[in-house]
Order: sequence, then structure tokens, then C-alpha cells
Amino acid sequence: MKITQKIGLFLGPILFLLLQILPITMVSAKADAVIAVAIWMVIWWITESVHIAVTALLPLILFPLLKVMPIADVGANYGSPIIFLFFGGFVLALALEKVNLHKRIALNIVKLTGTTSEKVVLGFMLATAFMSMWISNTASTVVMLPIAISVIRLLINDEDGFTKGDKNFALSIMLGIAFAANAGGIATVIGTPPNSVLIGLLENQYNIQISFIRWMSFGLPFSIIMIAAVYVVLVKWMFPCKEIKFTASANVIDDEIKKLGKISSEEKRVLTIFGITVFLWITRTIINAIFPELKLSDTIISLIAAVALFAIPMNFKRGNFVLEWNDTSKLAWGILLLFGGGLALAKGMAASGLVAVITDAIAAGNFNILLTASLLILLMLFMTELMSNVALVAVLAPVVAGIAIGLNIPMLNLLIPVTMASSCAFMLPMATPPNAIVFASGYVKVKQMVKAGVVLNTIAVLLLIFYYQFIIPLFF
Repeated sequence: MKITQKIGLFLGPILFLLLQILPITMVSAKADAVIAVAIWMVIWWITESVHIAVTALLPLILFPLLKVMPIADVGANYGSPIIFLFFGGFVLALALEKVNLHKRIALNIVKLTGTTSEKVVLGFMLATAFMSMWISNTASTVVMLPIAISVIRLLINDEDGFTKGDKNFALSIMLGIAFAANAGGIATVIGTPPNSVLIGLLENQYNIQISFIRWMSFGLPFSIIMIAAVYVVLVKWMFPCKEIKFTASANVIDDEIKKLGKISSEEKRVLTIFGITVFLWITRTIINAIFPELKLSDTIISLIAAVALFAIPMNFKRGNFVLEWNDTSKLAWGILLLFGGGLALAKGMAASGLVAVITDAIAAGNFNILLTASLLILLMLFMTELMSNVALVAVLAPVVAGIAIGLNIPMLNLLIPVTMASSCAFMLPMATPPNAIVFASGYVKVKQMVKAGVVLNTIAVLLLIFYYQFIIPLFF
């Protein structure tokens, strides 16, 4: 256990108790209790003294004891429809991984892009980004890393050894995979957990729904622009590798595809369910317009897909299914609890009047709206380099909502860019799991990641400010 974890383990509850004991009322009894719980949670989330999912259970214990909300009201947040949307998404991702369909899709994308060094980097980035739209960015990075290392080793073992150009190629492909995994998840509602925290907050607190296709209509262009920026910064500017010419990489990709063999009946079944699910997500509003009594939601579609993977038999006589319940041992249950804890904390902030206090304070001040929005985007993006982006959004999203109301601007205009900023961590290895995974490969140094990351973080901030000012208002 690290020293920071040991300190955090005791500091969180101690500060919580001090705030309860001190005879000072900051806002009100309920609001002060919520602040105390939030401080405890933030400290444990930042230091990771205990698992982040365990920290997310604190509102379920403390809010009823502190008379903030009854346990039934707190518990309802852990069973929010948005959590079941992600449960279905996780089950779908689990099936893609179980039958190796994600790897087959990724390899074929890489194969299509070509075999020159720059095209190989682009192929790996596109494949990783596409997978991150549907499965966790960690899983997509883990799939691509060994294939990328195989390609890099071809350069290490060639006639001229591991030259500067070869090192640049290794750097570009490694950082490209990590950064594409981060950016790719922004494109869809289920692509990255912060998106779901925001969607849940909007549904629970403000009865605002953002459909899968609406999010994708502005999220996908943002991802494409950021991936293009990553490619240009890495390959064309900082770590050029144009002079490298090799065709052996094609053999590596072909060999990997051959290892997978012909597409299996299990893969076909999963691909069919996956395709139907995405089609329904995209066309849901049209279907509901034709059949208004149906009231199809993204969550219902997600759960239909999950049940289908467990219930449609591969072999009826043998009773074989694509997924068995034992497979769910690999499911990210902790993330689902984390969503619930974030929603419960947001509900506590609203119920205690804390958000209203923030709203009134902002409304009373003479703040420049564009400057405030820009600072919030900047704050979120650089804070996410140091702590869990899911935890960060869970804590800050309700506060940002209050700020938006206080500034008298549409809530979504501010909340969406600030939330998207939480997935744009390109600077440090500890910022996201993909960053940490490629750093552990040994081909990337911290200063190299920081060098590229500072530029990409700056681009992301400027793009998000542009989104706040011009793009998001077009959709809401």
C-alpha cells in the first residue's frame, strides 16, 4: 500500500467526522452533511485507498444516517435505467471479447489501411478507436498492444537494427493506440463511463434524455477530429517515420487473422445481435414515431441484446449459449456501482439544496460566461490527468449544472463539453488505463508522452470551447 493510500484511508473519514463535530454551519445541516460525504469520497477516489466501487457505496450508508435522504431514495440511484443501459453494453462487449470478434474486426481494419509505416500507425489507431466505441478502452488497448509489439519487433530485428526512425515508429504506434482508445470512446453513449454518468444525471435530476444517435451525431465528429489531430501530431510532426518501408507487417497481420481461422457460428451470432442492437439504437426515434405506443428506449434495446446473448441457443440439443452466467465474472460490476454512487451523490447535492446555493452564488456574481466555460473545460481536462475521470464527473457534473443555471445558459451546452473533456487525458501514464498500458510496454518514456500530450490537451481544450460556443447549441 502506497503512502498516499495510507494517508487517504484515514484522512477521508477524519475530515468527515471533523465537519460533523465542528459547531459551524456552512450552508445548512443537510448540505454540510453532503459536503462532508463528498470530501470523504473525493479523497478516497483520488488516493484509491479502497476500490473506487467501494467508495461509491458510502452515500448508501451515510445519507440515511445523516437524514439527507431515506435509503430507498438513495438506493434507487443504484438501479437507474442508465446503469442497465451500461450493463447491456458491458454484456455485449463481453460477448465480442469471448468469441474474439473484436480482434477479427480490428485486424481487418488494420489490413485495409496498408503497409507503409504511416498507414500502419493509422490502421492501428482506427481499429482501436472503433473498438473503444463499443468495448472498454482498456480492452481495446490490450487487444492491439501485442499485435503492435510484433510489428515493432520486425524493425528491431531487421538489417539496420533499431534506428531513430524505427523508435519514432514504435512511439507513434504505441501513443497512437492509447490516444485513439481515449478519443474513440467519446463517440458513443456507452463508449466511456463519464458519458453515462452525465446521461444518468440528466435523466435522474432534470428529466432530460439524450438518445444514442443524438450523442453520436456530435460525439463521433469530435472523436474523428481528435484522432486526426493525434495522427498529425505524432506521425507528421513529433515522431516522423515516413522513411521506413517494410512489407513484413502485412505478414504479421495476415498470420494473426489466420490464427483466428474462419468466422465461427458464435461470431456470426454475436455479430448479428451486435448489428441489430446498433441499428435499433440509431433508428429508435424513427421506430417510436411509427409505433408511438412502443416507447422503445436505449436501455430496453441494450437489455434485449443482453438477454438474447444468454437466451438464444447456439446448439439447442446441447443447450449451448453464446454467454453463460459464469462469464459475467469478467463484467465491470464495480463501474456499475460507481455510476450508482455518482448519481446518489448528485441527488444528495440537489436534495440538500447545495446545487441551489451554487446556482444563486453564480447568478449573483458578474461572471464572463465564455471565460467561465473555458476555465471549467480546462479544469476538468487537466484534473482528469490525476484522478479517475468517472469519479471526477460524478462529483463535478452536478456542480457544473448549478453553474450553468446560475449563468442562465442552457445546461447541456456547458455540461457536455466539460464531460467530454474528462476523456481527453493525453499527458500522463496514470491518467487513463490505455496510457498506463502502452507506457508499461517500455517503448514510451514519460517525457515523450507529456511532450505529445500537452499539445493534444491544448487542441482538445480549444476544440471543446468551440463545441461549447458553436456546435452543441445546434443540437439542443
